[in-house]
This record gives sequence, C-alpha cells and structure tokens, in this order.
Amino acid sequence: MRRLLLIGGVLAGLVLLVLGALYAAPLFTDWTARRDTLAALAAERLGRPVTLTGPVRLRLLPRPVVEAEGVTLGEPDDAFAVTAGALRLRLDGPALLRGRLAPREVALVGADIRLPWPPPGGAAGLFAGLSSLDAALEGSRIAIGAVVLERVQARLTAGDGSLAAPVRAGGSFVRGGLEWRFDATLGRPGFDGATPLEVALALGGATIGARGVLTPEGVMEGSVEASGPDLSLLVPAPAGPFRARGRLMVAADLVAADELAMDLGGGPARGALTLRLSPTARVDVALVTGRLDLDSWVGALRSRGAGLPLGVDLSAEAASFGGVPLRRLRAAVFRDADRLTLTDVSALLPGDTTVELNGATAGDRLEAGLRFAGSDLRGTLGALGLNTEVLAPARLRAGEGRARLVLDPGSVAVPEFSAVLDGARVSGAGVLRYGARPALGLGLNLDVLDLDAWLRPGLDWAAAGRVLGGLDANLRIAAETARWGGVGLDRASLDASLENGRLTVRRLSGRLAEAELALSGGVLLGPSPRLSDASLELSGPAFRSLAMLLPGSWPDGTRLAGQGFSLRAGGSGPVEALAVQLGLDLGEARLEANTTLDLPGRRGTGTVTLRHPGAPRFLSEAGWPGVEDWIGQGSLSVVAALSAGPQGVSAERLELVAGGVRLSGPLALTLEAGRPRVTGRLAVEAMNPPGFAWRGREPLPVAALRGLDADVALSFGRLELAGLPPVQDARARVRLSAGRLALDEVEAVLSGGALRGAATLDVTGDAPVLGLSGTVRDAEVTGPMLGLPVDVVAGRAELGWQLAARGSSAAALIATLEGEARLAARQGVLSGLDAAAAGRGAVAGDETALRQALSDGATGFEALSVRGTLAGGRVTLAEASAVGEGVALTLRGDVDVARGAVDLLATQKPGDPGYSGPEVGVRLTGPAARPRRVPEVAAWQRWRAER
Repeated sequence: MRRLLLIGGVLAGLVLLVLGALYAAPLFTDWTARRDTLAALAAERLGRPVTLTGPVRLRLLPRPVVEAEGVTLGEPDDAFAVTAGALRLRLDGPALLRGRLAPREVALVGADIRLPWPPPGGAAGLFAGLSSLDAALEGSRIAIGAVVLERVQARLTAGDGSLAAPVRAGGSFVRGGLEWRFDATLGRPGFDGATPLEVALALGGATIGARGVLTPEGVMEGSVEASGPDLSLLVPAPAGPFRARGRLMVAADLVAADELAMDLGGGPARGALTLRLSPTARVDVALVTGRLDLDSWVGALRSRGAGLPLGVDLSAEAASFGGVPLRRLRAAVFRDADRLTLTDVSALLPGDTTVELNGATAGDRLEAGLRFAGSDLRGTLGALGLNTEVLAPARLRAGEGRARLVLDPGSVAVPEFSAVLDGARVSGAGVLRYGARPALGLGLNLDVLDLDAWLRPGLDWAAAGRVLGGLDANLRIAAETARWGGVGLDRASLDASLENGRLTVRRLSGRLAEAELALSGGVLLGPSPRLSDASLELSGPAFRSLAMLLPGSWPDGTRLAGQGFSLRAGGSGPVEALAVQLGLDLGEARLEANTTLDLPGRRGTGTVTLRHPGAPRFLSEAGWPGVEDWIGQGSLSVVAALSAGPQGVSAERLELVAGGVRLSGPLALTLEAGRPRVTGRLAVEAMNPPGFAWRGREPLPVAALRGLDADVALSFGRLELAGLPPVQDARARVRLSAGRLALDEVEAVLSGGALRGAATLDVTGDAPVLGLSGTVRDAEVTGPMLGLPVDVVAGRAELGWQLAARGSSAAALIATLEGEARLAARQGVLSGLDAAAAGRGAVAGDETALRQALSDGATGFEALSVRGTLAGGRVTLAEASAVGEGVALTLRGDVDVARGAVDLLATQKPGDPGYSGPEVGVRLTGPAARPRRVPEVAAWQRWRAER
C-alpha cells in the first residue's frame, strides 16, 4: 500500500512538472521572429494577404493558441480593408509536438471591417477578394457602406472562386442597441453575372427574410418577408404582432421594399419601406391602413432611441389620438435624431371640423401651424374634453381660422390666433399650463362680443364657480363692441386674473353711449362668492347714457337727461351681505346711497338721499314744469330708508321736502301673485296742488290703475285746491283694487266745518265711471262759494252731494254728471243782487232803484236752501230760496256745468202787506263768468200802469 502511494505521488509530481513546463515554456520562447510564418498560415486560411506588426504570444494550455497583435488584411490599395486588434490561431497539438504549425481555426478579434457598397466590379469583384475564406470574428465591427454593425460574433466561409461553393456568414451583431442574429448566403455568379443572395435576420421572435439576385451592376432584386410578435422591435412603431410580404430592391444608395401587404395587430395595411444610404442614411416608411392608434405610434416615434433619420407617411380612414376619434387622417412625419417634423397633417375631427397642421419638435417641444374649419365646433370641443356648459347652446357652431401652436410637456401655447366664429372675428394669443391647477393666459381682440348670445341662459354664480374655480387665468380681452343685458359698451377692454378661485378685475373700461366706464375689484368664487374693493366709475356729458339702464322711458327727452353726470360706486363683502356705497352727481343734484344687498336672494336694505338746491328747477328739468306755483321756492331733499326684495320695495322712513311741501311716512310696494300693491301712510304738512283742467279732452291717465293695487292712508295739515277754500287736518284712505279706485274715510276741516265724503273711480269697463258723495257741516262761508253769478259769500253753510259720471276725459266726465246736490245756509249774504232793495223799490214804484237793486248788490238772509238735480252735466234748480228781513227770494233755472253756461231766474216777492203787485227779478243767461242780466220787471210795469 505504501508503495502504491509513493508511485502515485511520483506520477502526480511528474504531471505537475510537465504542466508547469508547458505553461512556462512559451514565456521563455520568442515567437515574434515567426511573424511571417504565422502571417502566411493566416493568409492561407483567410484568402487575403495578412500583415502582422504587433507582438506574438503562444499559449499551450488549455489548448495550443498563437495570438498576434497589429493585424492588417489585404493590400494597401485594397477596397476591402480589414484591420484587427488581434489574430488568434488555434493550432493542432500533435502537429505542434512534431514541430509543425497546423492551424485548426483562425479568429479575428476586435476587427474593423469596411466593405464598400456596392462592391467594386459587382459580385465578381467581391469574389475576387474573397476567393477563399474560413474565419471567425469576435467583438468586431463591420461597416457596409454607411451601415455599421457593432459587436459582431460570426463565422465566415468561402470556397475557391472557381468553384460553385457559396459564401456563407452566420452569427450575431448589435445594431441600435439590439442584438440581431443573421444567416446570409451569397452564391456564385452565373454566366449572366447575376449572383443569388439570401439573407435571414432574427430579433427576439421577429424574423426578416430576403431572397433575390445581385446583378453585375450591384443591384439586388427580389422579395422580402417579415413576421413576428412585436413590430416595435424592428421599427419605431407600437408593439403588436405583424406580418409583411413584398418586393425588395437593393441598389448602391437605396434599399426599397414596396408593394408590401401587411397585417398589423390583426388589421390589414399596405405600405412601403425605403432605406437611403447616400448622401446620408435615412429610412422612409409609407403606410396605408383602415384604422390607426396614433397615441401608440407617436409614443413609439418619440420614445425610441435616436437611430437613422426616419420618415413616415401615414394614411388612415379612421384613427384615434388622446381618445379623440379622427377620420381621413393624412400625415407625413420625419424624425432626425430627437427632432420630429410634421408635414401636411390633416384629419376630420368630431363635429366635422377639418384641421391641417405643419410643424416640428425640438426635444419635447412642438411648434406647428394649424388651420381649422368646421360646422359644429361645439361638438369638436366637447370631444376634446373642453367644457362648454357656460356657452349658449346655439353658439360656437360654424367657424374657421388659423393658429400657431407651441406644445410643451406641461403647456400649450398659441402665440398667434385668428378666426371667424359664428360670423364674429376674433384674434389673439394664449397659453395653457397643465398641473394640479391648470393656468390659462389669454389675450383676445374681437369685433363684437355679444355676451347675451354667447352665455347660456340661466347661468348663475354656482355654475360659473364650477367652471372657473378649477383653473388659474390671466385675461386681456378687447372688443370694438360688447353687449350684455341689452347694454352696449364700445371700445371695451378687460384686464383680469383668476387665481386660486379668486377673480380680480384689474380694469374693465369702455364707452357706454357717451359715458366713460371704469370698473375694478375682486371676487372670491365658490358657493358663496365674496366681493372685495369693487369700484365703478361712470361719467359723461349727458345723463341719458346712464338712464338707458333704467326701466321705463323716464327721463328720456327731459332736460335732466341732457345734463352731465358722474357716478361712483363701491362694494365689498359676500354676495349675501354685500355693502354698496353709491354717489351720483347729476347737474346740481346729488344722490347718495348706502345699502346692503343679498344678491342670491335679490334683497337689499339701505338709505337713499337726494338733494338739489332748487326743487322747482329740478322738477321742471325732470319733466314736471309749472310746479313752482304750488310748491314754492326752496330746495329739494328726499331721504328714504329702503328695503327691497322679490316681494317688493318698502320705505320704512320716507321724508321729502320740496320747496314748501313736506311729506313723510312709511310706504311699501309689494307684489302679490305678480300684481303690484302700494300700502302705507303719508303725512303732508301743506300742499297747494295745481288746478285741474275740468274741461280737458285729453284721455285720463288711468292705465296704471288697471295694473296696480293700493291701500294708502293720507293726511294733510293744510290742502289748498284751486278755486276752493283751504282744507285743514284732512285725512283719507286710498284703496285701489283690480282697477277700482276708492277714496274712503275722507275727513277734513273746511272753513271751520266738518267735511266727510268718499269718491270712487272704476276703470275696468270701456270708460271710467266716477262716483262722488259727501257732506260739509257748519262751515263758515267767507267768499264766493259756488262760482255762480248769484252766489253765497257769507254765512254758515251745510253741503251735501251724491254724483256719478262716465267718460275717458275730464270733459266727458263733466258732460255725463248726474245726481243731486244740496246747500243750506244761515245768517249769510248772497251776492249778485239786493233782494230787499228790489222789494222796497217795487213797493215804492221807483223803477230806477228797482233796476239798480237787480243788477248788483248783496242780499242778507236768515236761511237759504238750494237743491239741484244733475243730468247730462246740467244742474236744474229744483228748490232754491232765501228768506230774511225783507227778503223772499226764489231761484229757478239751469246751470250747464259742461259748457260753463247759466240760465237762472231770481225773483223777489216784496214783503209789504199793502203790496199786491207781481214779483220782480232778474234773469241771468250766457257764460257763467259774464252772464247777460235781463231785469224781469215787465209784469211789474204793467201792474203799475194799470194802477
């Protein structure tokens, strides 16, 4: 056993000694001197002259290998130039032990091979240089014309050029960062010089096969087939299975595959592919398909690493981009490094909007020119995801325009924009920046901006807040004419911003009629908007520019409307409690208001003050001339504490001073079922209203009575009506309901007596119907009472009347008066004649005295009683008499009130017991103001003559 172990140790030592010798021996051997021998051996296997200039090393383990550096294949003027970092010869071991070098394998390591394309002399020229070849390439680089293959690992073989053996190559290379496997076979030229060529490429599961012939001119013609599970492995395209078959042509500067019938992701397509090799390498792809997903194609084009310049011509009947369906898409795209150029891009968007685009990218930036035209731009914007709910349904329909676009990863800019939208011209620029809160910068110039037509009816703060609250914006808008709410603004200009839900109007200006408008302020949007530092200024040479904003026709056409004015308003606070201060200077008048408004509830409270140094002048300028006679001279002051809302307007405190007129009290206007109703109490210290045109033929202004109800209590400290004695401590209640006006509870002090009465006016029929009733008790008469030629001018009187009339004018009412009137007086005086003197003259037979007494004078009486009936505007004296000392006067006749004419007969019965003659009297006929007096003494004269 011990012997066996000794023998084994000796053998192991011998083996180690031999292996050490085999490893160390090459280190002490100079192989550089044998360069020429090695070059000759390599040339024999490579079929090309070989030159070695670097050191040569031998390695015996694990297998015999000779490695030489500084390798060059071919002659200096050889077109097929090859250099390599190292030449590795694997030697036959037994032959090496016998002292003979016998290469078993030749490999070029780090070779740099440059092959001209096409080869000089065509295929024959290629075989002239590759008559015999059997070598391996490791970590090499091959340049075929302008195409460079990196990290080539391949096996190349070629037989004797005179034989039929083809040239074969197989292995792998790296191109564009991808590792390809290849297998190529180049046959021997035929008698016509055509050389068969077959190439197979594989990348992942994708394969490309080309088969054809290489002509003596260096042009290959044949066919190509490709298929695989992922098209994106081969070209900048979306991932998906593919299959293609078509014609192939390879020339000196061009590789073209056309008439390609393809299947891309299950969809049929047609196309062509061209690889241009000079003057610079470039790939062009043409693709015609029925449907295309642009998102995946654009993503592939932009994300694929830089390679050869690529041009893509796309055509699709249907496509989608960003979720937007497109029709009739046409696009030409060229990619050079990281730059994309878009040419003649056109498509039909939803809403039948045609777009055309030309532009280019610079990194992640796209600059392009855009043209568009469509008949339903609203539908197009909706398909693009833009909110148009604030716009009127009939707006943003037809339009066309052009724009310059700049698209960055985080923004879209439009440096230039011009269009015609729904017939209105608009131009400007804008930018939209994306993010958690999108930011919009927009500048627009418009010919006409009609907000009434553009904004959706019923748009409120809540809807506006939803649309505007989610983005920030900076706006500058100018319009030759802007309209909103029926108001037009010329040369309108808006400078505003929107940030974090706050809208700031830096300035809104324009010309409103003849007035200059300026507005500024901020609004905090949300469910409950809040205003801050809101300011409005409006001034102009004529008030009519502001009056046009007021309802109704007043004060149009008045001198007040032509006066210069200046309006200032400011406000702040939430819209539920908005504090507003207002000041208006109009000529010499000044209006001030301090209010608190609830805009959502359409309510408000506040104090309004109006002042003017001359009340008659102001009222005359406002359209009420002639008021000086009944209000007198003095200033105008109106102070009202107002409260307004959907139910109406109320003045809890109303004070008015106009000249000598002072009025105060609460007053309210309410709406019940949509019908206005006035209620309240008014107290007037003194008033002297103008006289009424009793015989006027103008229609009575009763139209307002049909659309208004009222219940107002009136009181007057002193009321002076034209032609009537002053009324003191007057009270009345005015009720108006459904066109029926009633003046009830009329009470007053008239000449020391008590006045009670009522009046009605019914305007519901074809013509107004007037009713009057009343009494006056124990009134002191101090002047003409009835306005007749024979009238009561002194005494204590009682009156009563019950009248009715019908007509549309004052004259018609007077002409249709009917009813009854009564007058009773005591201890008074009757003017127009001297009844007692007439009686004495009749008794005395003094005709001169009699005529004098009947033509003028005064009659004292103890009691007077008059009762008249009215019909057709004529008063008939049914009972009229006056008695007193020496007085027994009787009145008979008619008074035509409508025409102002009288036909009266006043007769006196002399009271002397001894007188037996007839009555004497006077007849009054003609106009009531100047009647013709005819003494009635003919019977007395006959009686006297008979005596």
